[in-house]
Amino acid sequence: MEDTLFSITVRDHVMIAHSFRGEVFGPAQRLHGATFLVDARFKRPDLDDDNIVVDIGLATEQLHAVLSEFNYSNLDDVPAFAGINTSTEFLAKHIADQLAERVHAGSLGEGARGLTAIEVTLHESHVAWASYERQL
Repeated sequence: MEDTLFSITVRDHVMIAHSFRGEVFGPAQRLHGATFLVDARFKRPDLDDDNIVVDIGLATEQLHAVLSEFNYSNLDDVPAFAGINTSTEFLAKHIADQLAERVHAGSLGEGARGLTAIEVTLHESHVAWASYERQL
């Protein structure tokens, strides 16, 4: 990958409930809710033929579609997350992987095939967040 990258970021949010297993989680072992502010950052070394990183409308639409798969859900009951501690870090990776699949499927347009990385950040609050970045 190049030393310099262009990027765009789109934002949405997701509301979930979940619980954790393990003493490290203290009171979060009990069922609790969370609202995450979600940023998806798309990166590439060069702009596409239209001088953009990716179609911002398609990026927004696809992020919303990924989040809608578990928005307003108790993640403890979602089959894809069975037996998994759905930490903020885990969810950031899950969302990034789902967006990568959509890039490869062409859902973000042909220009998106030039993307080299996606970074997803979930903001738990104004003082805490977690990110995951993956190459494409």
